[in-house]
Amino acid sequence: MRIGFIGASGLMGHGMARNLLAKGHELVITVHRNRERVGDLLAAGAAEAADPAALAAECEVVLLCVTGSPQVEAVMLDARGVLAGARAGLVVVDTSTSEPASTEVLRGRAAAAGVTFVDAPLARTPVEAEAGRLNVMVGAEPAVFERLQPVLRCFAENVFHVGGPGAGHVIKLLNNFIAQSICTATAEAFAVGQRAGIDPRKLVELVGAGPVNNGLFQAMAKTLGGQMDGLKFELDNARKDVRYYTHLAEGLGIPTVVGEAVHQSLALASALGHGRKFVPSLVEAQEQLAGVKLVPR
Repeated sequence: MRIGFIGASGLMGHGMARNLLAKGHELVITVHRNRERVGDLLAAGAAEAADPAALAAECEVVLLCVTGSPQVEAVMLDARGVLAGARAGLVVVDTSTSEPASTEVLRGRAAAAGVTFVDAPLARTPVEAEAGRLNVMVGAEPAVFERLQPVLRCFAENVFHVGGPGAGHVIKLLNNFIAQSICTATAEAFAVGQRAGIDPRKLVELVGAGPVNNGLFQAMAKTLGGQMDGLKFELDNARKDVRYYTHLAEGLGIPTVVGEAVHQSLALASALGHGRKFVPSLVEAQEQLAGVKLVPR
């Protein structure tokens, strides 16, 4: 299949694109700014398109892997965006974490051009992206899902059909809200424990032996040894995702007491200067707020 890929220079997109090439697909990419990140893809046979419109004109499927809804909307709707060059029958797959309301609008705009717009956001990290072991949650009609599944399995270990159009992005926001709740709670607990006079590493021992233990907690626990990249996900992106979650809940008329608290914890950490760091830097923000030392330097 001839597949277009927008976002191949990103942390997640590079591994996805590389695995599509490795599995024998023809790949066409747009190059954003960082050509070094896609040099190996071009050397391995990927073609380069001048812009999203040119890419869409020559592909059967186009995958998007960008930051969020503003970027997806630009890629789709700009004068030289995907819809400007798309032929009827094209399938566009948005693997970004996007707002469901934006996705619904884009799906309608795409349908008017004879294009199918599918939401298929990702879980796991850039390490799994390079290894072809991501989790993908797909919102699509069954026939569309069956057509796409072999493509998605080129870079995913688990492909979940979570419902009809739009369900993928909703599920992703629920997943990320739960994940960031764990991360923010862990950072806060470390700071409170330290101020109370206990060694947070003892908390890690206890949690590690019980039902509260999970991979996210352990990624945050690595900060106590000085490792700040146990979870390679930018804090500002996490803040954006939880904001999308609270917007979703607000639109449904559902109060999100925990969601707003998590969002504000992330916003505060960003305001303190940690937004471009990885999520474990929530611990550094708690150091500043509580006046404690948690990360060895």
